Amino acid sequence: MQAAYMSTAYLAPVQYYSILTVFDEIHLETNENYPKQTYRNRCHIASANGLQALTVPVDKPPTLKALIRDIRISNHGNWRHTHWNALVSAYNLSPFFEYYADDFHSYYEKQYVFLFDFNEALRTMVCRLLDIHPTIRFTTTYALSPENDFRQAIDPRHPNLDDHFTPRPYYQVFRNKHGFLPNLSIIDLLFNMGPEAAFFL
Repeated sequence: MQAAYMSTAYLAPVQYYSILTVFDEIHLETNENYPKQTYRNRCHIASANGLQALTVPVDKPPTLKALIRDIRISNHGNWRHTHWNALVSAYNLSPFFEYYADDFHSYYEKQYVFLFDFNEALRTMVCRLLDIHPTIRFTTTYALSPENDFRQAIDPRHPNLDDHFTPRPYYQVFRNKHGFLPNLSIIDLLFNMGPEAAFFL
């Protein structure tokens, strides 16, 4: 059985979900120290102005090292409203936005306390929409250098496409304006390709 180690992620990129389809088992990391400026609390979408980052604000941990499962979401800045408006603005013209909008909107009306729980709720829902069924195991300890370790590999600051993933171009609303933008949030693929999204993973 092939297993992969993954971090939690907020509306993770297409690459992340492609890994969920490749491996027999996913060990989802709950015992790492929270790293800043990663997909754990941000995603990238394609807006009319090009690439746009959406970041979930988190409360500053009381210590320099805090476990990812203990990171709390901040209610600062009405970010839920901001994120939802950004998604509507970016994707309301996409072929399948109306089809999936209600599924996503409810998550921006509920106040989750922990980032990990919010990400997991979204991941579970996205997997259902994609009709993929990864076997998820939550880690109980932090494994050092396991095989198939993607916990740091999928990083917005250092794009590092792995051997299991090659971006396949698909329809994007603003492709004529910005060209094809690869490896965006999975919602970009869902809103643009609908039920065919799983074939691009």
